Amino acid sequence: MVSLAVRNIDPVMAQKHIAIVDIGSNSIRMVVYDGLNRTPVAIFNEKAVCALGQGLQASGHLNPQGKEAAIPVLARFARLAGAMGVSVLDILATAAVREAKDGLAFAHEVERRCGVGVTVLSGEDEARLAAMGVLCSTPAADGMVADLGGGSLEVVALDHGKFAGPFATFPLGVLRLWEASGGVRTVAEQLVDTQFRKVDWWGMTKGRPLYAVGGAWRALARLCIAQTGHPLHVLDNFTLHSTEALRLTELIARQSRKSLEKVPGLSKKRLLHLPMAAILLEKVIEAARPSHLVFSVYGMREGQFFKRLPPDVQWQDPLIASCMEMAQTVGRFPEHGEEMLEWMAPLFSHETAQQGRLRYAACLLGDVFWNEHPDYRAEQAFLRIFRMPFMGLGHQDRAALALALYARYEGEDTLSQAADARSLLSDDDQRRAQVVGLALRLGHSISGGVPGLLRTTRLLIDNDALVLELPASDPAFGPELNDRRYDRLARAAGCERFEMRRV
Repeated sequence: MVSLAVRNIDPVMAQKHIAIVDIGSNSIRMVVYDGLNRTPVAIFNEKAVCALGQGLQASGHLNPQGKEAAIPVLARFARLAGAMGVSVLDILATAAVREAKDGLAFAHEVERRCGVGVTVLSGEDEARLAAMGVLCSTPAADGMVADLGGGSLEVVALDHGKFAGPFATFPLGVLRLWEASGGVRTVAEQLVDTQFRKVDWWGMTKGRPLYAVGGAWRALARLCIAQTGHPLHVLDNFTLHSTEALRLTELIARQSRKSLEKVPGLSKKRLLHLPMAAILLEKVIEAARPSHLVFSVYGMREGQFFKRLPPDVQWQDPLIASCMEMAQTVGRFPEHGEEMLEWMAPLFSHETAQQGRLRYAACLLGDVFWNEHPDYRAEQAFLRIFRMPFMGLGHQDRAALALALYARYEGEDTLSQAADARSLLSDDDQRRAQVVGLALRLGHSISGGVPGLLRTTRLLIDNDALVLELPASDPAFGPELNDRRYDRLARAAGCERFEMRRV
């Protein structure tokens, strides 16, 4: 079970930078994270394409030009990490270095010339770290994680946030599959089928989600968003039903490079290998038969970061942790969020655990936009929440949370992006988001956002009226609080009128 509580970890460790370098088959990337907080925040992210795995399929050795290019890149990364005061530098080598005959010799050469240690990951290590990256975002993830790189494909089964046991690694990265097949679709399909027949547990996660990890599949997600006209261009947690995912991947696999070049925001360096990425995803879906496909932007590097967190911090809800940090950083009275959550609870007597989680997040965020220009406060709140890189937040949930904050600041119906958000939600979910937002507005209005005052009042539904009970003797609750705008909350909550009672 995911804990909603937030534990403050050692502030000294929290402030230290953590750097992770991923030596892949095609590229080498360093990401520096701003301390051991629950949500990894990247303050530096740089990639260099060295193509270490180019030609590995045929020669069994690393690309000589790639090795020469990689050394100065890694030396630069080590120097930058030192200049940034990085406390932990993890350099992880994956499939190309692991499988090449000269891979270990290359790792030792890096250590000698750059003065840093290199860890060569096993296939199991790589699979588990990719799965831990997904768990970093979604602690209760359940189903299969598939991580596609340039040199290999790893798959691992998860059971409600725990490793279910089986994993597999295949020599089927997009770079390697392209070289082995000559870019011919039928040959690539045969190679994939041959490898996949070696695994007899594909059905273990049937009917559960498939989490797709890796840069090539993120590029596919961008294509799928363009193909479907999806209103939110956020790759993480973009979700497709398995039938729709198969249709789109087959369509993309047959696209010409010229047609793919027309998609905005798509890296031209990925175009050559996108058909291979589509074939591999199509084959994984056919073998695993998931209920739906979830694209994740979190993988091996985030898994390594997650691995370093204390266990009780690992299992915090990343959304709640992020919202609480925002409230503490920019909110006026951050402790007011939990009080607000309890105060409006009578309006939501039949909510699910997930609905309650989103309502908690909205309450924590209910005052963080107080310093925005009043003419744009609703719009700014909506846009930031709708597009912010929250972990563990699906697109529908993101839309609901953004619309709740939009209603909290009395957003009008003229914002086109708000209409886009509504298109992702059912009528009931739209109404619920509005009730949450209007309740936030009422609560902040009557209390001034000050903790303690709300606990002296009571919100309840009495027959056909939404009733706010106020202490008659407290001057904090003056007569001017009777605002007809609160009638909107009553109607949204299914009541005929709003009523204030002095008790």
